[in-house]
This record gives sequence, structure tokens and C-alpha cells, in this order.
Amino acid sequence: MAGYLIFLTISTTIFALFSLGLNLQWGFTGLINFGHIAFMTVGAYTTVLLSLQGVPLIFGVVIGAVLAALLGLLIGLSTLRLREDYLAIVTIGVSELLRLVVNNQPLPMGKEFRQGSFGVYGYALPPGDKLGLMVLSLLVLGLTFWLLETLVRSPWGRVLKAIREDEQIPKALGKNVFWYKLQSFMLGGAIAGVAGAFLAWQTTTVYPNNFEPLTTFYAWTIVVLGGAGNNVGTILGAVIFWGYDSLTRFYLPQLVHLDASREGAFRIMVIGLIMMVLMVWRPQGILGKKEELTLGK
Repeated sequence: MAGYLIFLTISTTIFALFSLGLNLQWGFTGLINFGHIAFMTVGAYTTVLLSLQGVPLIFGVVIGAVLAALLGLLIGLSTLRLREDYLAIVTIGVSELLRLVVNNQPLPMGKEFRQGSFGVYGYALPPGDKLGLMVLSLLVLGLTFWLLETLVRSPWGRVLKAIREDEQIPKALGKNVFWYKLQSFMLGGAIAGVAGAFLAWQTTTVYPNNFEPLTTFYAWTIVVLGGAGNNVGTILGAVIFWGYDSLTRFYLPQLVHLDASREGAFRIMVIGLIMMVLMVWRPQGILGKKEELTLGK
């Protein structure tokens, strides 16, 4: 039981970190990103492949985060001057493109190369056991939360919120809206890249199917659940998301006796029903504000 609780804590922390990056992009800046998993993919594979080449883990994580930010730069330069729907389309396309590349491209593993569909394994992990990984992930989440709270409460963060509400207003005040959007998109991508490194350490193997588009929408669920534009709400959303995922996994079979395939479908239905009830009760999210409902309009 203790081992599962450690696993659950690490999973919650990873997705809280992953979702904080999306919350910066969408919750605070209004950028619709449907391919957020692309940044996690870059962070995970970069950290793993560099560790196989003997690069210290901390440098692998930093380089992975930087490459994820550069991916955000490339996407942003080509789309952020256009309408929001272009960004949504391009991001989901890039995420699938990356997944297909790592699925088909032979990847270096030490002195060998292995087809990407077999995944990557046998790489170094942070010192210590899963308990140590849990502590490390919580520390990184705490540091990231503090950094984001400091930024969004600063003049820089207030400009992001103004862009979210009506970008013509900061433009009229002489702010370079495109540059602010680009910074937000890159920083959110870098945070997702760090989350990717922790996902690789937790699973101890990295497969292309770990990075399907559905994972992005887990993050959207978490942000909407907790309240867009609220970092505390995002962390709370991750806790609730993994909490009801675990509770329905363990307790539903005791209440309803179905075969494995029907049980899985019924579980998804119950989770969806819980989400619907919550959205009717708090459409702005648990800690969100009603004015945040205008996001993206």
C-alpha cells in the first residue's frame, strides 16, 4: 500500500507540474494549446538519451527543458501572430509528428541503436529509491509553483492577464504583445519538459505511446477542474483527478460486478458523471473566478 501511495504522489506531482505549464499558457495568457504533450515528449526523450551518453542527470533535465522551450519558440514564431485556432491546430499536429518520429526513428542507446517503437530503457535514475524520487518531484513542484506565483503577480504577469482579457489594451499601452505571448508559451513548454523527465524516471521506460494526445487533455481537465488562471487550483485539480481515478479503480469493482472491458467503460462513465456534476456546480472550476469563463472568447 505504501508503494502505491508513493506512486500516486509522484503521478500527481508530475501531472500538476505538466498542467502548471498549460495553465500559464492558457489560464493566464489565453493561448489555446492542444499539443502540450509535445513538450513533455521532448523533455523525456532528451533527458533519457543524454543520460545514456553519460551526461549528468541535472544537465539532461536542463537541456530537455531548453529544447522544449525552443520548440515553443518555433511554434510560436509561426502561429502566435495568427488567430488562436491556428495555434491549436499546429500544436496538436506537432505533438503527433513528434510521437510518430520517435516511434519510427532508430534511437541511440549507449553504443547501440534500437527502433523507437521498442521504447528506451536501461537509463540512469536520480539517486535513491522511489521515495527519493517522490521527495525530489515535490521539491521541484514547490519551486516551480513559487516561481510561477512570483511571475504572475509581477508586472509581467499582469500584462499576460491583460492580453488574455483583451490584447488590444496592452497594445495601446505600448506593450509588445507577441513577445509576451512567446515568453509565456516557451516557459510553459519548458515546465512541461521538466515534467517529462520525471515521467521517464517514474516509468523507467519511455515508449511513444506514453505521449498520445489524450495526455494533453488530462492536463486540460486538471486546469479546468481546479480553475483556470489559478496555480493553487491547478495543483488541487491534479490531486482530485488522480484521487477519483484511484478511488473508482479500487472501489467500483466492489460495487458493480462486470467483466474487465465493461468495468473499464463503466468507470469512465462514472468519472465523466462526476466531472459533469462538478462543472454544473462550479463551471469556473473549484478555485476559479467567474470572470475566467471569458477565456478564449
